[in-house]
Amino acid sequence: MKNIKIFAIIYLFIVASCTTKTSEEDKIAAQLKQEIVQDLTENILAFWVKYAPDPAGGFYGTVGSDGTPRENSSKGGVLNARIIWTFSSAYRILKDEQYLALANRAQRYFLDHFIDPVYGGSYMTVAANGDPLDTQKNTYQNAFAVYGLAEHYRATGNKESLDAAIDIYRKIIEYAYDPVKGGLIGCIDCQRLGIYHDREWKFNSELANPKTMNNNLHWLEALTNLYRVWKDPGLKKHLQEQIHVMSNIVLNQKTWHQHCFLTMDWENLREVDSMGHDIEFSWLLVEAAEVLGDEEIIKDTRRIAVNLATVQLEEGIDERGAMILDKEDGQLRGGSLSWWVQSETVVGFVNAWQISGDKKFLDAAVRTWEWIKTYLIDYEYGEWNSNASYNQQRRDNGREGGGGGSKVSQFRCPYHNGRMGMEIMTRIP
Repeated sequence: MKNIKIFAIIYLFIVASCTTKTSEEDKIAAQLKQEIVQDLTENILAFWVKYAPDPAGGFYGTVGSDGTPRENSSKGGVLNARIIWTFSSAYRILKDEQYLALANRAQRYFLDHFIDPVYGGSYMTVAANGDPLDTQKNTYQNAFAVYGLAEHYRATGNKESLDAAIDIYRKIIEYAYDPVKGGLIGCIDCQRLGIYHDREWKFNSELANPKTMNNNLHWLEALTNLYRVWKDPGLKKHLQEQIHVMSNIVLNQKTWHQHCFLTMDWENLREVDSMGHDIEFSWLLVEAAEVLGDEEIIKDTRRIAVNLATVQLEEGIDERGAMILDKEDGQLRGGSLSWWVQSETVVGFVNAWQISGDKKFLDAAVRTWEWIKTYLIDYEYGEWNSNASYNQQRRDNGREGGGGGSKVSQFRCPYHNGRMGMEIMTRIP
């Protein structure tokens, strides 16, 4: 009887300890969620609802940090595809009719003005009045078209969006996919670098690195979202292959960094470690595997995600909790800490915490969020400032760093920090 009582006491102590630990972490996570969701709905999305729509049609191509539009600015395909994704996802999750209206507005404008009716795919930019401007078929841009249109179908059931996403996917497979070595050719800023497809999808390359990590990372993202809503066997094959390419070829599993600039044969050309993309990749990879539905692949990607998060926590986080973007040959590149990197860092660390149960990742997510609140959120005009300096000596409206620049442009969009909010909302009970 005495032994039974001792056992019972020990058992109750263990249960109490576990409950205390769980309650502590749950409390921290709940507070993180509450603050991020409030910022999402009352700050980020509210800014875009108020300032981004162009009365002449679609959305402004450029809006300043104070919400003032540049009315004659060209409109970017990357931006508009990301707007489709953001408001479609916001409507799907929050069921707010104003988000549905903006999702439909973005989808209609994109289909009417960005889709090439002759050669297929989507243009890089159109003029302020909607006429085609830069008609190159950038594969990075078209991957986001697939991503956004698939999300619009997922949220609304609009078959026109699904059909358009499938058509663009097929064009990319036909003209930009490497059937021998796998992956896509192209990059984020292809024409400037001499790597691009023209309007007719003819490929032009003046450099030895026609494959890039960034392009292939977002192709993985596009394949994942399209496969959610279209269970095509060929698409499934491409998604599985892309998971393999990113996990075992683009990613160096010795350093836990991705190779950024590569040849057709996947040879690494430059020693660049992109911590921002590495932490983003960590959770997008798991998401891709879960959508694919293969348990062995899911298990492996979760292992990879925790390793990636561990290394980025050790090598990429500065003393105040911000994630640096990248290094080349061990030296920092650029002079700022970017809004999108911090957004992906919060999601990546929460994902690693949920997989591993290691509280250090939750604590790291909270530290980065605290840094975002201090240095990036614009409490005067809304949304976030795009950057804060590395040395964090400049001050804007009483906060170090931040300030200046546009809040709406080709690559400044509601997708990264908006997605962070929606990921945290759906991940944390």
